[in-house]
Amino acid sequence: MKDCVALIVAAGTGERFGGEVPKQYQDLAGSTILRRSILAFLTHPRIGQVQVVINPQHRDLYDAAVDGLDLPVPVNGGSSRQESVRLGLESLQKDKPKTVLIHDAARPLIDEPTISAVCDALLEHKAVIAAKPLVDTLKRGENGIVQATISRENLWQAHTPQGFHFDTILAAHQKVKGQALTDDAAVAEQIGLPVALIHSNPDNMKLTNPDDLDRARRLLGMNALLDVRTASGFDVHRLIPGNQITICGHTFAHDQSLEGHSDADVGLHAITDAILGTFGAGDIGMHFPPSDPKWKGADSTRFLQHSVDLLQQRGGAISHVDVTIMCERPKIGPQREAMQKRLCELLKLSPDRVSVKATTTERLGFTGRGEGIAAQAIVTARFPFKEEAHAA
Repeated sequence: MKDCVALIVAAGTGERFGGEVPKQYQDLAGSTILRRSILAFLTHPRIGQVQVVINPQHRDLYDAAVDGLDLPVPVNGGSSRQESVRLGLESLQKDKPKTVLIHDAARPLIDEPTISAVCDALLEHKAVIAAKPLVDTLKRGENGIVQATISRENLWQAHTPQGFHFDTILAAHQKVKGQALTDDAAVAEQIGLPVALIHSNPDNMKLTNPDDLDRARRLLGMNALLDVRTASGFDVHRLIPGNQITICGHTFAHDQSLEGHSDADVGLHAITDAILGTFGAGDIGMHFPPSDPKWKGADSTRFLQHSVDLLQQRGGAISHVDVTIMCERPKIGPQREAMQKRLCELLKLSPDRVSVKATTTERLGFTGRGEGIAAQAIVTARFPFKEEAHAA
């Protein structure tokens, strides 16, 4: 039984937003809007499962956006948001969750404290929404002329997530099926269910038009990531008889292979450890234990993406990656450009931010004897500056 499940609604077409793809699949500082929304809940300790509702016509875009994430098969949505939520809730009946948080994919800046506050409030209430008190003066206009000033007292702007006891909101959605209600609090109100308000982070905005996307990029602090951190990673794998090697995500022919529990990509393993080191998250073995059989033969790009996801969830951005491959054979020089290109693709960085170098150890040590390959990586990342953390 999952105590709390997050239901992410991502079935819209985003016609008002414009662009070649629906807004939830557009880029926001190196990650899709949808992926950022999912990760906020997937990495939250109070959330047991994340279920996404999508437009079936977007399945290829969805698969690319969630690549490497541990998610159940998405649910196909309906012709309206209300119908999509109901279909998502009905798909969760088999899991019997106690509570559910319903969140719009178009709110990628949702933060951990707001999610926690909704979860806490559900201990006392059957329905809770994150909301922002209105602070601007409201005017009612007609033909471009102010007709009246409306009191903003007791007025709130509804955000998501909106949390509910699962059985209650499922029954409510089924009861009001077919109505055109714009959020789940309105569904609860229709059946007479009191809805509690908790303060949402003011930055928890809904992306509705391209200007919103520009604002979201600014809010992510891409120009104010003043906490610069550097960390290193090191990895070694033994050479064994074989016919190909994968280093830095690039596979090429060789008369030996690297031995390891996964695909033994010594370059990506070193880089992954360095990324994790920039925010004190341990090493690759803690996240993907070699004793776990499910990682046997795994593609190391999954490990790399996991570390990048965790970094981005902390508001971080990678500035530069430098990796040095140490071996006598194979010759890395002919493969260097392909390795750099692959790393740029995986990390979404320009070539001037990715360095791949190679060296020998002058036939000294295990690399000099051709017994294995070593890699050392240094990653520089930027994070939002938090004065209280430095003061501590």
